[in-house]
Amino acid sequence: MNAYSVARALHEQYGVVSHALGRFAAGDTKYSRIVQVALEPNLEDLDVLLARINEFAAAHANKKVLVWGCTDGYAAMLMALRDKLPENCRTLYIDAALRDKLEAKDSFYEMCDKHGIPYPTTQVVTPQQFASGMTEADLAAEALGFEYPIIVKPAMSEEYWRHPFDGMKKVYTAATPAEALHILGLIFGAGYPMNIILQDTVPGADDSMRVLTAYSDRAGKVKMMCFGRVGLEEHTATALGNPCAIITEPNPELQERIKAWLEEIGFTGFSNFDIKYDSRDGGYKVFEINLRQGRSNFYITGGAGINIARYVVEDRIYERDLGECLMNEREGFCRSIPWKVVRDFVQDKEFVRRAEALRRAGREAVAFYYSSDTRFNPLRWAYVKVHMYRYFDKFKNSEKYK
Repeated sequence: MNAYSVARALHEQYGVVSHALGRFAAGDTKYSRIVQVALEPNLEDLDVLLARINEFAAAHANKKVLVWGCTDGYAAMLMALRDKLPENCRTLYIDAALRDKLEAKDSFYEMCDKHGIPYPTTQVVTPQQFASGMTEADLAAEALGFEYPIIVKPAMSEEYWRHPFDGMKKVYTAATPAEALHILGLIFGAGYPMNIILQDTVPGADDSMRVLTAYSDRAGKVKMMCFGRVGLEEHTATALGNPCAIITEPNPELQERIKAWLEEIGFTGFSNFDIKYDSRDGGYKVFEINLRQGRSNFYITGGAGINIARYVVEDRIYERDLGECLMNEREGFCRSIPWKVVRDFVQDKEFVRRAEALRRAGREAVAFYYSSDTRFNPLRWAYVKVHMYRYFDKFKNSEKYK
């Protein structure tokens, strides 16, 4: 979905067909006329990725080639390779040293402290602390400074997934100190060598979530920010936590804080923040930064009417000045699920009313509903219909909604 949304933005703005490289075929780009897919099963190998980029760049030696990652893993690999790319290639990423500081949640929260960016109350458990004989008393609410249930998650996700075990999850919820101790034992016991985050649980359902995306140019200046209110997230195992219904709206105070921080650290490219509204104090808590545009990035291009491809191409290919930072104020509604699913499963009925009004006003966007790709393309049209229909069962059968 991320790749298709980027390809659509490029096609809408410049009329070009994109070339996608992946490890396996994915339905989101299947039968599409705006993106051509090539498969490389060993693409997670840095040398293989670089070889494929070199091959493509050589075949298009008379053009500038924009190399753009659409997952955390590929974005991280391009950060490692950015100084090894062919001369006619352009990309949009920070270096590996800054990447590692931002991807490690403990060091990310330290940076948030320094710049006044709010985040949930957090404690860090090191492998050494756990190995020295950590007990339930060490994990009591009084010791942590916040009440149960609590969130347990690895500080470095990429390293965490290299140490698999049965029942592995992206994030855990512990109801008691005993359960927290058990989860720590599973993660450290599998060989994970880095810190683990224990965090206060911010109350609220999907409709308390927010998303913020920024684009920083090649000089490290923020040129675009788009804030969105989430109505619903996906709950399938492979898409857990991804927003699938968003209304764009401004949040000037938080956006200005994050803008100042991004510029101070010299960030370049897209940054995407997971945020939650905390009803206890009326504030917003930042959970993490993703070092690329989010899977739901069409909320910017379609919902807010700000084409993300234009920022990248004008900045990296044509090397033009993008002018003053655009802070989105336009209200638009973007979804990647059927309208009936939004209406039936979003708990915040005010969100549903606002979304319905935006639909009537013609300010609704769905990435896959692209007539330039589905017109006179019956296979693509049929795929989109089937794909959307499957969401009815996905939400109906989700543990969260049973």
